[in-house]
Amino acid sequence: HLATSLPLPSERDHLRPRIDLVVFMIDIKSKYSLKNVETSLVYVDASFFLGKVCFLVTGVGRVNACSIETNAVCKLGETYCSPVLFCELELESIRAATAQRLVRMLRICAGHIPGVSALSFVSLMRKSDDD
Repeated sequence: HLATSLPLPSERDHLRPRIDLVVFMIDIKSKYSLKNVETSLVYVDASFFLGKVCFLVTGVGRVNACSIETNAVCKLGETYCSPVLFCELELESIRAATAQRLVRMLRICAGHIPGVSALSFVSLMRKSDDD
């Protein structure tokens, strides 16, 4: 299910399936995209930031067209203890690899991978202080 911003409309709460993973998409060519994500973050329950949120940054293949500093997005990931994935949607191979990563993350967050929790998964993705 896709939404352009949060909060989700409450009139359909009874029809909405359980939310296992929240992916915030940020178009690196649009400052509005980052602002929209920052505004939406306040509507996400704090428990989701324990492995059930990630930031997907698109448009990274065109560095000259960037309106957002990659450091700003990385800082967002650090602040919310959530992974940041960078991709270029125009390249089929990268788009497919990114989709596979997201599906793998979703399977973990939904509890379909025995022995791996969303929290343990996100801790594996974080950089150590030695890096």
